[in-house]
Amino acid sequence: MRKLSILAILLAATAFLAGARLPSHGPLPQPRPDTGAAASPTPLPDKTEPPAPADVPAPQPKPDVKEPETPARDQPASPQTEPGKSEPAKPEQAKPEPAEPMQGPPLPPGGLKSPQTPAEENKPPAEQTLEEQHLTIEPESDPEHAECTAALRALGVVFKDTPRIDDGNGCGIDKPIIVSEALPGIALKPEATIRCPAALALARWLKDSVIPAASAALPEQGRLTTVNQATSYMCRLRNGAETGKISEHARGNAIDIASFHFEKGEDVAVRSRREDPTLTGAFQRTVSAAGCIYFTTVLDPESDAAHETHFHLDVMERKGGYRYCH
Repeated sequence: MRKLSILAILLAATAFLAGARLPSHGPLPQPRPDTGAAASPTPLPDKTEPPAPADVPAPQPKPDVKEPETPARDQPASPQTEPGKSEPAKPEQAKPEPAEPMQGPPLPPGGLKSPQTPAEENKPPAEQTLEEQHLTIEPESDPEHAECTAALRALGVVFKDTPRIDDGNGCGIDKPIIVSEALPGIALKPEATIRCPAALALARWLKDSVIPAASAALPEQGRLTTVNQATSYMCRLRNGAETGKISEHARGNAIDIASFHFEKGEDVAVRSRREDPTLTGAFQRTVSAAGCIYFTTVLDPESDAAHETHFHLDVMERKGGYRYCH
């Protein structure tokens, strides 16, 4: 019975809706209150002209903003947020600057030269000054020096030790001595500052060659009492030149003998006697030749103009025991 009632209501509603009709025209829209004002475009205030293209700033590229990454445990924490900003401040990245040449003093004329190869090293030895040669003093061993001085005392040489000499540029003597008597009763004037090996060679030459030659050639002169020397230690180059090799005088290895003084008669001066037919000439030639037995270098008045008035005697060591005697 209830179902029949519901069905009847539905049928009645259907019949009513079927008889209803829609109006032929829908409702028209009402005009807006500001329609008249919107009809005409609003002019620009004060007729302002648009900016010229040259005055318009060019759009700037948007900077690349990277989100802060979560730091790892071993990485440093991100920078702190600056006051008033929601994101942490990022340090400005320095722009790489173009590489510039190293600055320094102006180059000398002729180009750059390495400090390890100074100009003087390019000079041949004959053109180098004493300062440019950068020489050092040759050291002497204590045992060899002690052995040498013991030999001097055995011969009766009068000498004394003196402090080490260092005049720079390789000039000097590690263990110098000052000789006042070359042999007992034979004075060395003036006193000579030399190395012990040079003093020992001088004493042996006088004892074994000079004294016997004088006794044979000049017996009337009497005993040899003084040996006059012109130069012992002196800081200089050979022959006093401005350039060239260092002199053995600057190392204490050389002595120059100028004359011999005897008890009687005149001194026997060293001079050119190659053609001297006297016994004095024979004496000088004999002792000059014998000098090469004791010294490694002997230069007499016949060798060159620099030695016209003396013997140059030195104990310079050369390879193979080579000696130079003239």
